[in-house]
Amino acid sequence: MKISVITVAFNSATTIARTLQSVADQQDADTEHIVIDGGSRDGTLAEVHRHGQHVQKLVSEPDHGIYDAMNKGIAAATGDIVGFLNADDHYAHPGVLAKVHQMFADAPLDMVYGDVAFFRMANPEKPIRRYRSDRFRPSRVSWGWMPAHPALFVRRSVFESTGPFQINFRIAGDFEWVARAFQNKTLRYAYLPEVLVHMQTGGISTQGWRSTLLLNREVMRACRDNGIATNWFKILSKYPFKLWEYVRP
Repeated sequence: MKISVITVAFNSATTIARTLQSVADQQDADTEHIVIDGGSRDGTLAEVHRHGQHVQKLVSEPDHGIYDAMNKGIAAATGDIVGFLNADDHYAHPGVLAKVHQMFADAPLDMVYGDVAFFRMANPEKPIRRYRSDRFRPSRVSWGWMPAHPALFVRRSVFESTGPFQINFRIAGDFEWVARAFQNKTLRYAYLPEVLVHMQTGGISTQGWRSTLLLNREVMRACRDNGIATNWFKILSKYPFKLWEYVRP
């Protein structure tokens, strides 16, 4: 069983080497690493050529945003399982993909997901928040809950049946995809109770209240587009739980 890891990058020269190394360090897992670059101009490609000897596919060309790039990665993937590890992020330890592989091998699952630890660029060894995916249930999509996307691994066949990401979402395209995928009530999923990915803050979804507002507007729209009844009270009610993730990272 092969796992395709898709890394989306754009002007990521200062961080992508660590991402590449964390995939190269994965042990006991059949892995395919695909890098989709949006036409970087800062030396990202040089870093990929320097540190990415294990990378099987590299595409570098302009795109229409992160979800367009992810769709290119899905189209290029040949693995049975697909996961995303963006160019600011890295796996928590060298056994992450082996554990994911084992869960898919032990049970007929369509998705496996775990937790994500956020860190600041200045102090990568100190997590400031743990995104806990165990609170997710399909019934909680209407409340704005989803598994942490960087720690979500999906059978490629699910993408084939559900379709690609909607590229007209800026931040919540992953949420919209999860909302759409779980319209299929027969999806089989399991939670791996540990941090799988360390994620650097500063991405578009962690840039302050403006991005939070845009995120929640898009979450509302994603629910509406998929016929899921929701409202602002339900969407905002998750934030006390999110704040607790900072208290006990």
